[in-house]
Amino acid sequence: MLHRHPKRFDKKNKYRRKTKPREHARLQADAEPVLKGIFAKIGRPVSTPFAPDLFQLRALEAVRRTDCLVIAPTGSGKTWVAEQAILSVFSGGGRCWYASPLKALTNAKWVEFGLQFESQNVGILTGDTKENTAAPIMVGTTEILRNQLYDVMHSGEDLNCDLVILDEAHFLGDEDRGVVWEEVMIYLPARINLLLLSATIGNGDEIAQWLSTIRGKECVVVREEKRPVPLYPLFFHPSGRVMPYLEKKRLYGKVNEFFKDKQKRMPHRGQSPPFGEIIRALGKYQLLPAIFFLKSRSECDAALKSCGRLPDDDKDDSFHYTLEETLSRFPYLKMHKQLHYLMASRVASHHAGQLPSWKFLVETMMKSGNLQAIFATSTVAAGVNFPARTIVLFNSDLFNGREFNPLKGTEFHQMTGRAGRRGQDKIGFLLIVPGRFMDLEHIRRLLFKRPEDILSQIKNDFSMVLNLLLSQTPEDIRNIFENSFAMYQHTRMMKGGRAPDHGLGLWEDFQRHLNFLKAESFVDENDRLTENGLWASKLRLDQPILIAESLKRNVFPTDDENLLAAALAPFVYDGDDNIRMTSKTMPRKLTRCYSRIVNTLQPLAERMKAAGFRVSPLYLWTSSVIYDWARGVDWDEIIETAGISDGDMAMLVLRTADNLWQLRNLKETHPQVAALAAKARESILKEPVIFE
Repeated sequence: MLHRHPKRFDKKNKYRRKTKPREHARLQADAEPVLKGIFAKIGRPVSTPFAPDLFQLRALEAVRRTDCLVIAPTGSGKTWVAEQAILSVFSGGGRCWYASPLKALTNAKWVEFGLQFESQNVGILTGDTKENTAAPIMVGTTEILRNQLYDVMHSGEDLNCDLVILDEAHFLGDEDRGVVWEEVMIYLPARINLLLLSATIGNGDEIAQWLSTIRGKECVVVREEKRPVPLYPLFFHPSGRVMPYLEKKRLYGKVNEFFKDKQKRMPHRGQSPPFGEIIRALGKYQLLPAIFFLKSRSECDAALKSCGRLPDDDKDDSFHYTLEETLSRFPYLKMHKQLHYLMASRVASHHAGQLPSWKFLVETMMKSGNLQAIFATSTVAAGVNFPARTIVLFNSDLFNGREFNPLKGTEFHQMTGRAGRRGQDKIGFLLIVPGRFMDLEHIRRLLFKRPEDILSQIKNDFSMVLNLLLSQTPEDIRNIFENSFAMYQHTRMMKGGRAPDHGLGLWEDFQRHLNFLKAESFVDENDRLTENGLWASKLRLDQPILIAESLKRNVFPTDDENLLAAALAPFVYDGDDNIRMTSKTMPRKLTRCYSRIVNTLQPLAERMKAAGFRVSPLYLWTSSVIYDWARGVDWDEIIETAGISDGDMAMLVLRTADNLWQLRNLKETHPQVAALAAKARESILKEPVIFE
């Protein structure tokens, strides 16, 4: 079946629980005397004229002539290399592409580059923002760049570009999205120089050797080990005493004693850390602002309640000025339920469950130095750049979306890379707070551990197979797989006598996809795309076959843009939560449309499952909330009724908009649906989901 029986959500308890903040005895914060010399280093470094570091000059020299991989700590100046490389190409009349994994990071770079190179010279391409697309400097998501490479391979043209920059290049090893990075590296014409930037890659030489092999040109690896701001690890004893975490490379004596006392390091189950007291202790020793990394969204939100009101000593009114200026851009946020904590305590919660505009406000306030602390999940570590003087860790494990696993070196370095602000701090701090999920010895090891090696994540999906068949024969595709990082790593492991654990079966899996596409009439017996296959290849999204079948069977609405948006929503949701919503209260036209789609796709879904392909369920609640939003129901009313977070609703809207954009591209073969998709997109992209 395409849909599942919904589980009940106790909305009151799961989403709206009102808990009285725990009362904590006021801690008498003090510090080990040995820290006096360390704390004396706190302060703003003397301002000096900018002079590039040696690694920056080496990287710039390299990328002007060939490919280059730059591995350097967060805040060390990798962006300067990118900016100077862009300037070099741009001033010579060339064209550049800057790709990042995150829309927020992409938007930030668009603004930065617009200020540096003048806005008319910079364009942006993401799933929901497209402006000035013929500009000589393009900023976009990596998926969009990959799609452009599909297009030029199909047309037989060359990508109009002279330099490609892949920021956060360690995403090559991301389980879900790494395939996109690898595809870009494989498809990119060798004449276009490639600049890769990352703070956390363990096997940079291996990646460079692979690139040199497939691109026929040198890939220079430039490393910088030194942090721009030194990191000093601290330990927060439950008594309120701050002490060093290490003596040389061993646990500090009193920390080691605490570590060995199991009863002390295993607090009573359910006890909340006294966040407000920790902030006061940090403030006493000038260790603010701080980023507290917590396990979950709910922990981040709950932490706000323990901070208490703090005195308003903003003598220059910069806090209120920045806040009022930002709120004037986002009127909706004036009623945000967490605004009180931001104003009273100068703290904020930042995670994926919140509106993009709220996260932008928090980032703006943090960057301008107007917040004492933010409570965040680990996702902020790989997001936009707003470091702090101190990073606070409560856990030595991390949730990967399915389970909790011990922190890896890469994840740990991403988090600690936020400690210490270049140009603002002489020294940054990591504060370890003990608890049930804190392994003090594991954190000690991580402080000296290098980031893990990246493993190839390339895999087939229907969109990839359809787009490769646009311009390649199966034999060509086999050669592409032979050039993959997966096969390169597999070969090296075989030579080293190690049993391979990835990289095998790409070709066999491709044939499985190919045979299914033939059976469904998207590919003919000569391995060429049929007419249906040609237009289906333009559906560069997660479920192209199911959506293509819906188009073939004419089950999508053709005269109601709000209903079309609702019809697309179930295809974009990749979570497991099925929220119980009474269909009797939904408009009849909505439930009829949903049922028609599910019933029509059921036979195809069964064939896909029989062939071994995963078929995601289609949930009615996603259609309901998107339909209400498109037709003008109040945002807060939708959130309250469905019992979902602002951020999850915003993500559902944005992903639906991405899918509607793909339908909009079918102007030649499905003009009526394409035109309606454009209207549907406009009906859902509105405040508070989007902001300027």
